[in-house]
Amino acid sequence: MALSKDDILEAVGAMSVMDLNDLVKAFEEKFGVSAAAVAGPAAAGPAAAVEEQTEFNVILAEVGANKVGVIKAVREITGLGLKEAKDLVDGAPKAVKEGVSKADAEAAKKKLEEAGAKADLK
Repeated sequence: MALSKDDILEAVGAMSVMDLNDLVKAFEEKFGVSAAAVAGPAAAGPAAAVEEQTEFNVILAEVGANKVGVIKAVREITGLGLKEAKDLVDGAPKAVKEGVSKADAEAAKKKLEEAGAKADLK
C-alpha cells in the first residue's frame, strides 16, 4: 500500500524537531543530496528579480489647473483636514499615500487624475 502525500505531510507535521532533523539526515544519506541552504544573492537567482511589488506609494507629481479639486481629492484619499491637504498639495511633488496595496494606490491615483493632477505610483 502506497502512502499519499497527505499521509506523509500529516506524519511529518506530527514529528518533533529532533525527529525531523534525523529524517533530513536520512534523506541526505539515502539520496546523496544536501539540504544545506545556499547563502548570498546568487542563491535567489532570477526568481527574486521577478518578485512582484506589494506596497505602493502614491505621489502627487503636479497639481494642474484645478487646485481646489485636487485638494478635495487629497482630503478624500487621506482624511486630512483642509489646511493639511492644502499644504500637501502646495508642496508637490509629495507622497499622498505610502505603503498601500496596488488596488488602493491605483484608486487614489485615478481620483487625483480625475481632479486634474498628475500622479505616479512607486
